Amino acid sequence: MVENLITLLAAILVLCSFCQWVAWRLKLPAIIFLLATGILLGPVLNLLDPDRLLGDLFFPLVSLSVAVILFEGGLTLRFRDIVGVETVVRNMVSIGMLATCLITAAVTRFALGFSWDLSFLFGAIMVVTGPTVIVPMLRTVRPRRTVANILRWEGIIIDPIGAALAVLVYEFIISGGGQDALGHTLLVFGQIVLIGSVIGVLGGFLFGLVLKNYWLPEYLHNVTALALVFGTFALSNSLQHESGLVTVTVMGIWLANMKGVEVEGILDFKESLSLLLISVLFILLAARMEFASFARLGWPALWVFIAIQFLARPVCVVISTFNSKLSWPERHLLSWIAPRGIVAAAISALFAIRLGQMGMTDAFLLIPLTFMVIIGTVLLQSFTARPLALWLKVAAPEPKGFLVIGANEVARTVAEVLAQKDFTVLLADPDWDKIAKAKLEGLPTYFGNPMSEHAERNLDLIGIGRMLALTQRENFNIAAVMHFRPEFGPNNVFVLQSKEDEKVSEKHKVTARRRGRALFGKEVTYGTLSEMLAQGAKPRTTKLTETFNFDDFLEKNGPRALLLFAIDGKGDAHVFTGEGKIIPGPGWSVISLMKNHLPDPDSPSVEMA
Repeated sequence: MVENLITLLAAILVLCSFCQWVAWRLKLPAIIFLLATGILLGPVLNLLDPDRLLGDLFFPLVSLSVAVILFEGGLTLRFRDIVGVETVVRNMVSIGMLATCLITAAVTRFALGFSWDLSFLFGAIMVVTGPTVIVPMLRTVRPRRTVANILRWEGIIIDPIGAALAVLVYEFIISGGGQDALGHTLLVFGQIVLIGSVIGVLGGFLFGLVLKNYWLPEYLHNVTALALVFGTFALSNSLQHESGLVTVTVMGIWLANMKGVEVEGILDFKESLSLLLISVLFILLAARMEFASFARLGWPALWVFIAIQFLARPVCVVISTFNSKLSWPERHLLSWIAPRGIVAAAISALFAIRLGQMGMTDAFLLIPLTFMVIIGTVLLQSFTARPLALWLKVAAPEPKGFLVIGANEVARTVAEVLAQKDFTVLLADPDWDKIAKAKLEGLPTYFGNPMSEHAERNLDLIGIGRMLALTQRENFNIAAVMHFRPEFGPNNVFVLQSKEDEKVSEKHKVTARRRGRALFGKEVTYGTLSEMLAQGAKPRTTKLTETFNFDDFLEKNGPRALLLFAIDGKGDAHVFTGEGKIIPGPGWSVISLMKNHLPDPDSPSVEMA
């Protein structure tokens, strides 16, 4: 029995990882594959029964996982990101939320014949979107920064507010309605907001002081943060049910915006943990579904989904964005994207069980109805949001561009080559003389330290997905690698060495994790490129064909050509690093720095870059 349990748990984790990988390869939200896996393991094959697997621990596990997810989401919310659109966010999580609740409740009542109590409870549950589905979808859709920030803030803030709204409706139901029930409900709402906010602010402030004053060793930051999330969540819930979600969200936002507090390390840990928890929870919740419940809902349930997608959401956005500076294409995209996620699934399951135990048999239909909306909104929006964003012209460009650290002659030469091939480039340097020369050459620049707080607010990285550190200062390059590694990923940060790798002893060599990938080869240094340029070397582009392939190019030009980039048939750039992973084929172009003498006349398609 124990061995079977271990095997099942291990299999779930393996499948979680596989689903995330498939989603990454296909550029689709992972929730699609996680839900499919859960349905396959649960109602289809009957291999997974979460209630039997975890017993009474199931819902506490869900609650604590959601707390971690919302805390991690709160850590990503910085007030500077919503400057100019804060009114829109406020409206969406207040009057827009209420409009969504009322429309959903009315349609549920008349389409499915639910009681008004259950209809309003379902309407309250359906107001939540949540970071579990919004953030992965934004990675795929890549809308303009304004739209992305609004959706991210709405998704994280509305989770605890929506949960509180559902609690209020539930309290009203079990109180029997009437004037006394209304007073009790308003009292509960005030307690949720007050207790959740006070404990959240207090917890965030105290933990921020601990981090700011270095009262805790760095290796304990992550585990202490996790313990604090669990502790404050449990404390809030013990004082007032469902106030814990407000607490962890407020605490995360407070820490993210507290001056002098570094939360990047905690955020990295929480992102990985949240990814695991989201994956596991979606599989477990999907495995609890029963096909018979969907059959009981029948076709009228489709009207509920249509009303939520095509009526409630557009009305919410129209009301919330009234008199704002958002363009109509941006409003249209906001009206389309509002997938439901893990919080909606968890809340519906929790209240369905409680109300079912009180004799409301129709309450169990809340679960399949909620999952129908989750699956419908996720599938529809996952496959259509990116094309819609492109059609509306509110999608950010593909992140194929380059952030170039440094504006010296080598950096300017490399940036000019890329710019001539229509790649977005941005040179960043704190040296004004070098920046001035780059400006004279018509290259986009940022004057200042690219790792500064000012750069975090003003460095425009839209369309940029890779970094080239090209300064003469090794320490500055390493700092840039470490700073931008989380932004671009370890495979997309490159650094030009100050000394040849094999000439640096082990005790003086920086670890590979901090060095980044060696630009243009392990033996190529800043001095190598600077000397070649001083001797008159020029960038050249060579088009490869079936009759003149990469081997032919190396044979004819190898001794006098330093390989820089390869442009594939789709127009994307690949950086030569000396790792031997790039093998350009026919139709590709090779950009090299060619020493100062004429190329072989037999080499086809050779031109100045």
